[in-house]
Amino acid sequence: MNSTKRIMLAAVILAVMLASFSIGFRSGSEGARMTMGAPGLVNVDPGLQSTVDFSSFWKAWNILNDRYSGTSTSDQERVYGAIAGMTAALGDPYTVFFPPEEAEIFESEIAGNFEGVGMEVGIRDGKLAVVAPIKNSPAEKAGVRAGDLILMIDQTESASMSTDQAVKLIRGKAGTKVTLTLSRQGVTAPIVVTITRAKIDLPVIGTKDDGQVAADGQPKSGLRSDGIYVIPLYSFSANSANLFRRALQDFANSSSNKLILDLRGNPGGYLDAAVDMASWFLPSGKVIVKEEFSRGEPDKELRSKGYDVFTDRLRMVILVDGGSASASEILAGALSEHGVAKLVGTKTFGKGSVQELIPITNNTSLKVTIARWLTPNGHSISNEGITPDYVVPVTVEDIEAKRDPQMDKAVELLLKGQ
Repeated sequence: MNSTKRIMLAAVILAVMLASFSIGFRSGSEGARMTMGAPGLVNVDPGLQSTVDFSSFWKAWNILNDRYSGTSTSDQERVYGAIAGMTAALGDPYTVFFPPEEAEIFESEIAGNFEGVGMEVGIRDGKLAVVAPIKNSPAEKAGVRAGDLILMIDQTESASMSTDQAVKLIRGKAGTKVTLTLSRQGVTAPIVVTITRAKIDLPVIGTKDDGQVAADGQPKSGLRSDGIYVIPLYSFSANSANLFRRALQDFANSSSNKLILDLRGNPGGYLDAAVDMASWFLPSGKVIVKEEFSRGEPDKELRSKGYDVFTDRLRMVILVDGGSASASEILAGALSEHGVAKLVGTKTFGKGSVQELIPITNNTSLKVTIARWLTPNGHSISNEGITPDYVVPVTVEDIEAKRDPQMDKAVELLLKGQ
């Protein structure tokens, strides 16, 4: 595969957020069961021609040409519609065809230029759900929480809606508004929020100098008065690996051996960043994540680069919750299963599909699910998520009282030497 670009996209991200987040994602040029013939033509696999009757397609095409009296579309637009319909027939919300306009938006979002409400959505138990709102985004400020189910987008019900359809409805220009009707566990009545879209500045990592203070007066990042160092990681962007390295250097300079990595509400991002971060804690060659294919291609293993700078004096806890997804789950799963860190919080979202972005023409592309991610011990991230060693829920009362029982448990474990 040439110039592979892997992004954990385990869901489709609104412009809303950034589309490089959520499913394992990689770009390539190979086409499935198709070969290019004369310029502008595509030759269908002869084996497919012998088993599939295409006459119904062309009959429908001709009937529409002859009989349809509504607003006309070009032949090319109908071809795009046919490809989109064929893709949708697979029933996979993460396999998507991008016609020219949407392909341009997708590329723009990968580059980090996006406007929206600042959250990622995915499918949970067949329903449209919020994976996590982005830190300090309009969605977070409006009260949207990880795990909220989206019942309606403006006046459109979301039942049976794909993530791609949701993206189109929620995405919009900065300054415009969208109304979401949400269902939240533990709350009987639907929650209605109107959010003003904005340009999203994607935060990456909390630093010791950011001045954030928790309700108990301790810094949310950096060295606490009890000798514990906290690193909040909000996303796995293109530059997060370098920023994480600097945060680890600050941790090392603090002379503390107790580290809390806060991955709560982190929806993921670049796989390479997760591998690089795990490599600071693991010897060379240790498996970080496995890539399992279903069409006969050999499985692959991504292994530590072997930076491995910490001794066995390190005591580490990773905080996770239902908003921790994809790259967050890979990093947490690897460090947990290799015995580097204990996990505290609630079960993670469960996103681990691998996708490949394949150009169809010079201005269209197809994003195809090709595999799934497994932890080093073979645990399926997509099917099961990751259950922490210490399950600590956060109640509505905790939130209203500005308590953080998950952080409290992490601190307790580290101070007790566990």
